Amino acid sequence: MEYLERRVTLVNGRLTDVIEAVEPDELSDELAHVALAGGKRVRPAVTILACEAAGGTPEDAVDFAVGIELVHNASLVIDDIIDRSDIRRGSESAWAEYGYGPAIVASDGLLGEAFALFSSNEQAMQVVAESMVELGEGEATELVAKPSNEEEYMELARRKTGALFRAAAELGAIAAGADAFTVESFGEYAERVGVAFQIRDDVLDATSDAESLGKPTGQDEEMGRPSLVQVTDLTPEEANERARTQADKALAALDAASVEESEAQEYLRDLAEFVIVRER
Repeated sequence: MEYLERRVTLVNGRLTDVIEAVEPDELSDELAHVALAGGKRVRPAVTILACEAAGGTPEDAVDFAVGIELVHNASLVIDDIIDRSDIRRGSESAWAEYGYGPAIVASDGLLGEAFALFSSNEQAMQVVAESMVELGEGEATELVAKPSNEEEYMELARRKTGALFRAAAELGAIAAGADAFTVESFGEYAERVGVAFQIRDDVLDATSDAESLGKPTGQDEEMGRPSLVQVTDLTPEEANERARTQADKALAALDAASVEESEAQEYLRDLAEFVIVRER
């Protein structure tokens, strides 16, 4: 895992530099509480690995990787406010620590820093903007027109989770100067991984305990949130099979990309396998 750890360390270092440069200090502290409190860094890892798999270097994609992590964290702040969840990654969530107003300002600050990192590349800006439209529409749909069957759930998962994963991979390919087909292939791979990731999240919420997961469990049922387990009569085992199907489709999309075999591509394959067996 040293290969992947070096890349995550690169992202964490740049992420810390970006946040420490934020003014005033109070806002910097709030952003640090959200973004530097841990996290799996799956999305930025996808960005770095996609860039390398498409022929680039980690340094080519590190700003985009940090940017997508900031966007993700901004969305988590809002999710926790909506859900009234006071724990995130084993610590107090932003609103629980600072109050609703400062938490919303922190979310805005994270987005602002993210778009500053994307602003040098028009294609990157378009990719992220499109993913945020999907994310926003997915969040709104969840609040006002919750899915009632598996098909509707899958569309919601694609928008709420898959879209940002897609952006993460496309940004990496863009940073490497990849052609349009490769960008699209990597995007489909990551979108499928994102949906599998969300399904597994639903299963863990229904079956795990708070200490193991690092956040409250049973939230989907308590909040009436449409998880796959809640929307359908699928058992957790059957839901995991749906995640496996998405992972298999992700691997097929990755294999279709017109890139040479590489260690980075192998790690992307491993990621598609990992997201459906992870325990937190």
